[in-house]
Amino acid sequence: MRAVVYDRYGGPEVLRLDEVATPRVDGPDGAGRVLVRIHAASVNSWDRDNLQGAAINRLALGPLRPRVRILGGDISGVVEAVGPGVTRFRPGDEVFGDLSTSGWGAFAEYVAAPEAALTRKPAGLSHRDAAAMPQAAVLALQGIDDPGDVHGGSRVLINGAGGGLGSFAVQLAASRGAEVTGVDSAPKLDLLRELGAEHVLDFRAADFTRSGSRYDVVLDCELHRPITDGLRVLADGGRYTVVGGALTRILGAVLRGRRVSRSPSGQTVELLQHKPNYRLADLGDRAASGAIRPAIERVYSLDEVPLAMQRMCEGLVVGKAVIAAR
Repeated sequence: MRAVVYDRYGGPEVLRLDEVATPRVDGPDGAGRVLVRIHAASVNSWDRDNLQGAAINRLALGPLRPRVRILGGDISGVVEAVGPGVTRFRPGDEVFGDLSTSGWGAFAEYVAAPEAALTRKPAGLSHRDAAAMPQAAVLALQGIDDPGDVHGGSRVLINGAGGGLGSFAVQLAASRGAEVTGVDSAPKLDLLRELGAEHVLDFRAADFTRSGSRYDVVLDCELHRPITDGLRVLADGGRYTVVGGALTRILGAVLRGRRVSRSPSGQTVELLQHKPNYRLADLGDRAASGAIRPAIERVYSLDEVPLAMQRMCEGLVVGKAVIAAR
């Protein structure tokens, strides 16, 4: 099969399209696993961090060189074969899912995935739309829907709103009646308005932490400043949720959060703990009904994965970059 592989950490230039063995699930090692013929995958910031060998990612992937040669967590495709013990799927079923805790491997024509990492794809949802959802939409749901504090009249700010996660978060918050402010670079602001943001800010032209506005919920997808700056805009009793950003800033937020949660203001700071594939079936149904939509910037072929990764590394992707495997 064709797959995009890498053997050392670096930039997009270390990626190459190669012929590798197609995985099998018909032996003892295939117990509980499903062979999926991938139709589409998508790019996430975790793929960038895995590619570049970010310090925390090396703990899982290998300190000097990556043990996993094929990047990519989000997939959508068709079941080709099932291994011993698989009960939920059979050949021909359409599935999608997040493989970030299951060995990665999405930037290829086939992958052998654990049965538990897959969800049945709604018939009304295309493979390309489905592939854009697993990581980003689940994180958005965890940050907006789950806490139960976003409702009509809530003031919500989403930093990094023009990426994959942020674009879903804007829609989920707006659908709950919140007044949404989206922060990102100028080329992404039109998309944010289309998705339901009432206010948009270009982070290069305005510092949202000095805007004078206060928010009930801040979802920070790109924390690259001290958390104390962000707390300036958090209302009393508000929640500041960190999803991604610079490792040093995230660690600072975790430490600060322990103190903030005990303050008289009732503010809380939390680091979102990703739950892969959590309520993915529900999100798929919402997308199939048109209640939310994946904001796909462009569809790339497998041999264009280095280009897609380059755009991700440079922060140029508007919404999601999708990879067509066939």
